[in-house]
Amino acid sequence: MKKVYKLIDLDCANCAAKMENSIKDLPEVEDCTVSFLTQKMTLRVPDGTDMDALMDKVVKLCKKVEPDCQIVL
Repeated sequence: MKKVYKLIDLDCANCAAKMENSIKDLPEVEDCTVSFLTQKMTLRVPDGTDMDALMDKVVKLCKKVEPDCQIVL
């Protein structure tokens, strides 16, 4: 399953890369791309994944890297 989320206030490409690498380390994530240019995050996860629980983890990881960044769910 592929999900695309809009990011607000992602300030730099380095932060986007840090977020992407952190999210890819989550066991339930098959792949992740975070684009500073388009301000979007694309997640690829197995069908049946609890997206609410996963997005709680993703938001916490992103806030550690970029506290002002918001993910539009």
